[in-house]
Amino acid sequence: MPDMLTLHKLAFAVLLLAVTAAAAQQSEAYRLATGDKVAISVFGEDDLSMIVTLANDGVLKYPFLGEIRVAGLTVPELERIIADGLRGDYLINPEVTVTIQQYRPFFLKGEVNRPGSYEYQPGLTLEKALALAGGLSPRSAPGRIELKRANSDSFERVGMDAPVYAGDIINVPQSFF
Repeated sequence: MPDMLTLHKLAFAVLLLAVTAAAAQQSEAYRLATGDKVAISVFGEDDLSMIVTLANDGVLKYPFLGEIRVAGLTVPELERIIADGLRGDYLINPEVTVTIQQYRPFFLKGEVNRPGSYEYQPGLTLEKALALAGGLSPRSAPGRIELKRANSDSFERVGMDAPVYAGDIINVPQSFF
């Protein structure tokens, strides 16, 4: 029968694996856009490594490759594009790593204690977003909170457990009473 230390180590390993898998899944689903700050590194090639905030046009100017349309790509897609572009003429087998250093913000307006823009964090829900803004004001209408996705033209009513993504706009209306 395993001792308690072995069980704790095993539980920690399983937890670490689950967190790593969730983070990998998150970066595979997240689409890059204006305002995201990414770090690009090529193993052994310091002159090809950079940290850049994506500009309004969604284009990245990269050494040897020129302009790359980055907006709408996932992190693994960008890694693949850069590696494929460098392979052959410049490097034999480039090892490219792209990480998100800072996500673009989401926005809270209306009846919250501190309206404004806030840095997105993976796993964010409406309840957590409202907490970042200091909570609801006394005049808020919690049952009528609306959210507009970055890729949408209209607001929709959402519950406290609704996910919040980078670029989203949250509107907390005023109560009539």
